[in-house]
Amino acid sequence: MHGHGGGSQKDGVKTEGKIALIGSPNVGKSVIFHRLTGRYATVSNYPGTTVELSRGVASLGGKDYEIIDTPGTYSLFPLSEDERVTQRIILKERPDVLVHVVDGKNISLMLPLTLELIETGLPVILVVNMLDEAGERGIELDLAALQRALGIPVVGTIATERKGIDELKKSIAHLASFDYRPIRTSYPPRIESALKEVMELLPDGSGLSRRFIALLALAGDREAVEALEKGPSKEAILKRAEEMRREYRHSMRYIAKMTGKKRSQEILRRVVRRREGRKNRVTDRLGELTVRPLTGFPILLVVFYVMYRFVGVFGAGTLVDFFEQVLFGRYLNPAVSRLVESHIPFPLLQELLVGEYGLITMGLTYSIAIVLPIVSTFFFAFGILEDSGYFPRLTIMANRAFKKIGLSGKSALPMILGLGCDTMATLTTRILDSRKERIIATLLLALAVPCSAQLGVILGIVAGVSTRLLIVVFGVVFLQIFIVGYLASKVIPGESSDFIVEIPPIRIPHLSNVLVKTYMRMEWFLFEAVPLFLLGTLILFVLDKLSMLALVEGMAQPVVVGLLGLPKEATAAFIMGFLRRDYGAAGIFAMSRQGLLDPIQLAVSLVVIMLFVPCIANLFVIIKERGKKTALYIVAFIFPYAIFIGAVLNYLLRAFEVSL
Repeated sequence: MHGHGGGSQKDGVKTEGKIALIGSPNVGKSVIFHRLTGRYATVSNYPGTTVELSRGVASLGGKDYEIIDTPGTYSLFPLSEDERVTQRIILKERPDVLVHVVDGKNISLMLPLTLELIETGLPVILVVNMLDEAGERGIELDLAALQRALGIPVVGTIATERKGIDELKKSIAHLASFDYRPIRTSYPPRIESALKEVMELLPDGSGLSRRFIALLALAGDREAVEALEKGPSKEAILKRAEEMRREYRHSMRYIAKMTGKKRSQEILRRVVRRREGRKNRVTDRLGELTVRPLTGFPILLVVFYVMYRFVGVFGAGTLVDFFEQVLFGRYLNPAVSRLVESHIPFPLLQELLVGEYGLITMGLTYSIAIVLPIVSTFFFAFGILEDSGYFPRLTIMANRAFKKIGLSGKSALPMILGLGCDTMATLTTRILDSRKERIIATLLLALAVPCSAQLGVILGIVAGVSTRLLIVVFGVVFLQIFIVGYLASKVIPGESSDFIVEIPPIRIPHLSNVLVKTYMRMEWFLFEAVPLFLLGTLILFVLDKLSMLALVEGMAQPVVVGLLGLPKEATAAFIMGFLRRDYGAAGIFAMSRQGLLDPIQLAVSLVVIMLFVPCIANLFVIIKERGKKTALYIVAFIFPYAIFIGAVLNYLLRAFEVSL
């Protein structure tokens, strides 16, 4: 085993090396990670990014190794942030082994990345996963011949059934004794000449192949060149690379991709045999129907509806009602309150723990009783979508519509999940490929997507008035998604990512895998998100004690009464809407029941409360995910924009004497 990564500490365990799992999305990397480490490690963000990594420890050959489950990547010439993070792990952490996981039935698409990984100079093991699905499609792979052709260890696996995992562990443990003779990829003569020139300028001792660094330099990858630990010739390298790029019509990424594709085809012609596969399977037929526009959109609507019913109604309704009203409301909170009052003699401390803005009665109740049931049902549903292979199809169906507002089809899931919980949906914007898309999606979720709790209250209000009111309220809010999304796509800097997605077959998910993923993600939520709720509650407690909440209410009355034409009592509803969205809607509902709002005032107040600043939990997650500066910009836009739309709506409805 080569010693690039060196020893380190992981979860208190002294590790003797580092192994990176690399591969495209939907190839089973996470399952193999689980099989190697015995568990799903707590997910964390790669420093300086919102890209998730899983790290765990595996005992192989009597030694402990840190295992890194890298983001899905198609190439080491990065286009997306996920690909950039995978490249950084190779450049900066220099793992001892790169384990490239590929999908056996799509190996022709994935082998070019294997060749790129070999170019790094780090030891590579190729894992050909999903051999069962390859066999069902009539694809037979001679893995021994593939190993001879590549000159690196090749292991076949069916990770979901644990087949081949022991062989993979042995290959990693005994890599030092393998006759490692990796294949070399040859590029066109002028590229080879340029590589030689750049390699001569590179310093020694980077731990990576100089040829690999030269390839990245020719691709214009300044970050890769600047990652070199020493050498005064960085500018000379980049200058020579720039000169070479001007001589070619195509980018180095394209040239490397085409060269790798040609080389891969030559190899695979010798190792792949095709026969008649099994046809007319139910899952194959269903897979075809999901991507055809005529049948795909109805299926998409059914999936969205089922997702909403499961997460938004069962999770945010049934489970939340049980946890909040029964478990916490009837048993835990009263018991804790009695315990605190009998054992803590200080009234202020009692109030901090179990008062109106108590850390237990509000902070833990919100996070555990209200959000955790939504989170758990969402994670379970998301895991099924992931493992079934439907998620890539969902993004394809939604891509065309979302392109108009600067988003790709991947944004469909966070948007629809916002109808369950905007806080949770904001976390899922991590799946989007570019920073620009993540900011736009976060903005639209905060602005115009009501959570299920708020949506339920609002539907209850408008259902008791008129269909016309429902059309006006939801029509105005829905229109803002497209107006703001379109404008944001023009104003926010950056490029929208290319929409590249591989379509895996529809599969029947393994329940054990889905449950393990759900547990791992819930564990992450408890350790990372719950403290945010407690912090938010503490801030509210302090503001209340300093009488600043009442001060804010007084300052807001001129806007509420003057611009929006609402009674001053509506101010309290807007403030409560910031604490929790459905509380604000419930305040409007109560005013409506008391006859304090006419239909136009009802329409204006509901539109404003739906477009108003996100609830405090969502605000803290926006700060965590997008940073303080971006969160400030989002709130600074949403607050006056909601008031502006409400004021315009109030003026138009009264000017044209619209009857609601």
